[in-house]
Amino acid sequence: MTLKVLGVGSSMRQDSFSTETLKIILNNVNKNGGDTRLLNLYSNPLPMYTAEYNEKLSGIKHAVELVNWADALVLATPDYHGSMAGSLKNFLDYFWAEFAGKTFGYLCSSHEKGLTVMDQMRTAIRQCYGWSLPYGISINSNQDFNADREIINVQLLGRLESFARDLVVYGGLISNQFKKDLDSTIQNSYAVHYRK
Repeated sequence: MTLKVLGVGSSMRQDSFSTETLKIILNNVNKNGGDTRLLNLYSNPLPMYTAEYNEKLSGIKHAVELVNWADALVLATPDYHGSMAGSLKNFLDYFWAEFAGKTFGYLCSSHEKGLTVMDQMRTAIRQCYGWSLPYGISINSNQDFNADREIINVQLLGRLESFARDLVVYGGLISNQFKKDLDSTIQNSYAVHYRK
């Protein structure tokens, strides 16, 4: 089975290092046999979430289709005051059941490693019964890129390759098992709560 991976870029800068790095990850996922899509919240902003939102509105409809399509997601955000971007939190507010059984990876652009930010993303996803890779990627635009916006940190390039490979391998295992549990009659799995 080909793992379908959605990358969600949440920076509100047109020339975002986190979204640019996310594209590198998605390219590496493709090299590892995955299929990828990108949802860039800068060019496809979502209206502020309300409980009465209309799922048929074009921006929301596109996001819903992509999330439902995906087996795994990579969430990319800049570090805004020790937290994820508001656009990403708003994106997450639209979904919960759709995240169950999917594997998530995290990318943060930060001058302080973004550990608090990644913990917050993991917490939100855990509340929705999503799975998380046990590590994330942190980038520092001043240290990891040159003036031409090319990655000069060799270790980072290696981490991006490992991250994409692990997402495809472990994301595939989790996705396959979750789908089997959904289609089975087994009762001792959290997948029971997501059967239609």
